Amino acid sequence: MRDFPDHLDLIIVGGGPVGGALALLLAHRGWQVGVLEARQQPAQDSRALAVAHASRQTLAGLGVWPQAAATPIHTVHVSQQQAFGRVKLSDVDLGLPALGYVLPYADLAMAIHARLAEQAGGVHYLTGAQVSGLKSLDGYAVVTVSQGGQERLLTTRLAVLAEGGKLLAGSGIGQSEHDYQQQAVVAEVWSDTPHRGQAFERFALDGPIAMLPKQDHYALVWTRPAHDPLAVLGLPDAAFLAALQDRMGDRAGLLTRVGTRAAFPLRLKWADAHHGRRIAVVGNAAQTLHPVAGQGFNLGLRDAITLARVIAATPPPALGDMDMLARYAALRQRDSLATVGFTDGLIRLFGLESVPVRHLRAAGLLALDNLQPLRRGFAQRMVFGTA
Repeated sequence: MRDFPDHLDLIIVGGGPVGGALALLLAHRGWQVGVLEARQQPAQDSRALAVAHASRQTLAGLGVWPQAAATPIHTVHVSQQQAFGRVKLSDVDLGLPALGYVLPYADLAMAIHARLAEQAGGVHYLTGAQVSGLKSLDGYAVVTVSQGGQERLLTTRLAVLAEGGKLLAGSGIGQSEHDYQQQAVVAEVWSDTPHRGQAFERFALDGPIAMLPKQDHYALVWTRPAHDPLAVLGLPDAAFLAALQDRMGDRAGLLTRVGTRAAFPLRLKWADAHHGRRIAVVGNAAQTLHPVAGQGFNLGLRDAITLARVIAATPPPALGDMDMLARYAALRQRDSLATVGFTDGLIRLFGLESVPVRHLRAAGLLALDNLQPLRRGFAQRMVFGTA
């Protein structure tokens, strides 16, 4: 830790995909940037990320796109159980090579870790760094960090919080939370029918199901009640596949095999502001979404892109001041509120199971599928966000 500077222009707390991407966006621009990452190595996380085409372009430009691990999504098929109507979004509508890509989280995290470890472009990277304190003053912020039992105080003109969980005490930024009383069951599932780059979003009667094309099979995210009457996490494989097949129908073919299953609780978290005194928040520190629409990582990356652009346009003496941070917050407000509202609204809307509401949803899906400008606008928003 002795080689890590005592003072830096910016310190990013969290070297995951969003925090790491922010550091790389700022590299070679003359700023002295530090990244503090709690892990020594990226976690062997089994989750898959839904990466929009626009996000893929950013990551490729930073040299951290693991092309061999990515599976393109060409179409997205959206439907609801026991009701007519469906919509099919296609990359053809937007003239893109793909709407997005399914990427193992671990592959992207490792690519960013390797790039940061090169210490290129003025980026200082410290792993195994436990941040325990943050204090904001008028001219700078103080970050308390320990590594291997050694504790240090670092100062910076701008501290950026990029880790999920709870915001650091001392940030002065509140955090709100809504518990969906749900869990996401994740697994890999095989079918007898090639996916051909098609993803499925199926709103079953007891929770949404996402099946994303991943290599020669699917990455499954099945939203279940927290106290699951089916107990799908512990079902024998044959019973699990039968329950999933019952809800999916034959859209993805005959489901033949399921891999190891895991589950995690689902909560919506959002920071009360995108900034505080000498502090900005990005990624999961700003908002943690329900995975139903696959927008969490893409929204967080747009936070990082916007902050990097604001910093690039800021004269050095004004880095981290309130006017600069207010500009960043104002630029992120619309996209953040719209994406959080859209994702949360989907869960609430498809959680209503009265017959009239089901018919209204079906009519909406039919309209979206049959009106090309409406369908194109919806797909464009999913890929590029809300400007």
